[in-house]
Amino acid sequence: MRYLPLTDTDRQAMLATIGASSIDDLFIDVPAEARLPGPIAGLPAHASELAVERHMTRLARRNLSAGEAPFFLGCGAYRHHVPASVDHLIQRGEFLTSYTPYQPEIAQGTLQALFEFQTQVARLFGCDVANASMYDGSTACWEAITMARRVTKRGKAILSAGLHPHYVSLAKTMARFTGDLLDTALPTLTPGAPGDDMARLLAGIDADTSCVVVQNPNILGHVADLSELAARCHDKGALLIAVVTEPVALGAIRSPGEMGADIVVGEGQSIGVGLNFGGPYVGLFACNEKHVRQMPGRLCGVTTDADGQRGFVLTLSTREQHIRREKATSNICTNAGLCALAFSIHLTLLGETGLRNLAALNHAGAVAAAERLATLPGVELVNGAFFNEFTLKLPREARPVVRALADMGILGGVSLGRLYPDAADLANGLVVAVTETSTAEDVEALAQALEAEIAA
Repeated sequence: MRYLPLTDTDRQAMLATIGASSIDDLFIDVPAEARLPGPIAGLPAHASELAVERHMTRLARRNLSAGEAPFFLGCGAYRHHVPASVDHLIQRGEFLTSYTPYQPEIAQGTLQALFEFQTQVARLFGCDVANASMYDGSTACWEAITMARRVTKRGKAILSAGLHPHYVSLAKTMARFTGDLLDTALPTLTPGAPGDDMARLLAGIDADTSCVVVQNPNILGHVADLSELAARCHDKGALLIAVVTEPVALGAIRSPGEMGADIVVGEGQSIGVGLNFGGPYVGLFACNEKHVRQMPGRLCGVTTDADGQRGFVLTLSTREQHIRREKATSNICTNAGLCALAFSIHLTLLGETGLRNLAALNHAGAVAAAERLATLPGVELVNGAFFNEFTLKLPREARPVVRALADMGILGGVSLGRLYPDAADLANGLVVAVTETSTAEDVEALAQALEAEIAA
């Protein structure tokens, strides 16, 4: 970003134009207790460009990046190998500088890429139709809940205990303004807990339920069959929403659509998109054809023009930018176009066989790691079935253990105490993700360091 300094004269002219006497007037609506009393500690008041660059470089060097350490972080953001060809292709000028196709007749290349992306997502999720991407997985999840309310005319959503806590938090924030009732629960580290949560979901569906939201694999890595849950939802007139935060898993397990899910949403980051310190990512959204007109976002379709040539068009665009606000299905369904393109290119390069092989590599590596780590004194493997992510119950609180491992140069997993700071029963939980980028040497380094830290 360019640095554009303003002089005091510039500032006074701008303030005079808007009728403000000082910069402080711009913040009059912010409560005093929410304002900083002074400059942020540790930041100099001013510095030269060279000094700022050096300072920022020093700060950056304090980060332990995924590529320079044994890496076992997951919980919704995964490190996979992204071929160099993906970055090469998305940086072509036709794609990199392209914006949302508000003028479809001159954006045929972009629309075609999005159409192919939609086809891939629909097939991956086992659904009839997918949209042209969403902002991210968590907002896609909320959009699915509001879509279920529109379809069923009901206002209660039952959220699985295994749904990512960030997704739950976002849903709770949005429900404050919509009046939706959210039935939530916390996961447990008991080996039989997935069955208990499924029983809770099945028992909780009633005539007021708009949807049940379940993540598969869930936040602890458990994998479940959703068929019975889907049937119960349909018997009661509710919809089943399935959340997938690790789409690579669908190269090995049945798709949610095959198991009866009505809406499938998820995070597409693990295919084609790097970790990027948390974003930008890409939300995936698919559903059955009968509900397509209630689907948020934009949908690209293919048609034939007056000359008989194939053309791509925006078939549905039910955002408030396109239609009257009261008829819009969404106002947060930003299309993450470049990330969607990266997802589509990577999945194209893999193909069906490549995705299945990649999934097999992930699962085999995770099984080997789980077996090795479960041999450590005091460590218990919580999962019965998992894909590439599993949960360990440590003999003591996991959060300081993770910090100690990071100091040793090992990113050893995600502590449940960080995700659920108020749940003491989860404090000893450690979620470990193993992908094709995790070597046998990495797993052994984690095992040895974890054993030493637990014994300390």
